[in-house]
Amino acid sequence: MFTGIIKAVALIKHAEVKDGSLFLTIARPKGWRMKPGDSISTDGACLTVRSVNKKQYTVELMPETLDKTYFGKQICLQVNLEQSLRVTDRLDGHIVLGHVDAVGVIKKIANDGRAKVYTIQFPARSAALVAPKGSITVDGVSLTVTRATKTTFSVSLVEYTLNHTALGQKQIGDLVNLEFDVLAKYLYRFKHAR
Repeated sequence: MFTGIIKAVALIKHAEVKDGSLFLTIARPKGWRMKPGDSISTDGACLTVRSVNKKQYTVELMPETLDKTYFGKQICLQVNLEQSLRVTDRLDGHIVLGHVDAVGVIKKIANDGRAKVYTIQFPARSAALVAPKGSITVDGVSLTVTRATKTTFSVSLVEYTLNHTALGQKQIGDLVNLEFDVLAKYLYRFKHAR
């Protein structure tokens, strides 16, 4: 489990497809303690550390992960990272599972003072899971929806978020990993399972 509060932005050093899986070698953030088996949110996808040394670590993305995330369609140079939540940690963002629900497309980026408003298109089948003032995770970043339609939503990114996450480097047309709020997903399921 994660909070959507990004702790580091790291470079992808190497990407290799082998036997249907994608292996990513990622620069190890300075001061991070990690070992094989640890869970790391990587642009919102919960990935397991396979191997690690002082400078980098490797993760494997299986076909299911490649199908559900943008990693099966594009590889970015930088990724947002968050280590899994410990029981004693503060929950500054919202409850994030690291299970990507959909891939979105950045359709518009507009200035709003020192902030930027990103408008992101998402699959219409998920419209019931996106609510104004509700939580959403974009590339692992916990954000608040400012506006929503049946196929797009907007989020406002403050200067700190733009400077301390990889979202500040994204352009119109780029793909992003989306995780809808877990409470919304359970409420939707409960309502439609009756």
